[in-house]
Amino acid sequence: MIEIKFKGRGGQGVVMASELLGRAFFYEGKFPQCFSLFGSERRGAPVVGFLRVDEEPILLKCQIRHPDQFIIFDLSVVDEKEVVQDLKPGGILLINTDQKIDRFKNWRHFKIGLIDAGPIAREAGVEGALNTTLLGAYIAFTRLVRKETLVEVVRQMISIKTESNIEALQRAYDQVQIYESIS
Repeated sequence: MIEIKFKGRGGQGVVMASELLGRAFFYEGKFPQCFSLFGSERRGAPVVGFLRVDEEPILLKCQIRHPDQFIIFDLSVVDEKEVVQDLKPGGILLINTDQKIDRFKNWRHFKIGLIDAGPIAREAGVEGALNTTLLGAYIAFTRLVRKETLVEVVRQMISIKTESNIEALQRAYDQVQIYESIS
C-alpha cells in the first residue's frame, strides 16, 4: 500500500489533487481511498489531503500518520520537524518551491522532487490552483501513473480551463527536478 499526504492552503487545489490522482490510480486498476482534513473552510486556510492506494480493496478507516509520500503545495504550512517525523524512511517528498535543493539539506535522506508550480500555473492560465501542475510533477517523479491516464482524468473532472490545466500538467511533467536521497 502507498500512503500519500498532500498539504497546502485552501484554494490551491489540495483536495482536488488527491481526488484526481485517486481516480487516475483507479483507472489503472488500483484501489484508492481519499479523504481530507481542514479547519475553517476558507481560502488560504491550511488543508491536508490524504490518499491510500493498493492492489486490493482498502479496509483501513484511519488517518495517515506516516505517509510514504508527501506533496507540499505551500512550505509555509509545513514544519521541518513534521516532515522528518512523519515521512517514512526512504519516502519521497515533492515540494512546490522556487528554492534550490541546498535549502532542503535536512531532508536529503528522502528522495526529493522540486517544482516551482506558481509560474507554470500562471503561464498556463490556471493561476493559484496548483493541483494539476503538482500532479504533472508527481507522475514524472514517481512514474506510478501514466501521463495519458491523468490527462484523461483531468478532461473528465475539470470542466473549467481544462486545456490550460492539461498544459500546466505537461509543463510540470517536463520541468520537475528530481534528487536522489543522500544517506
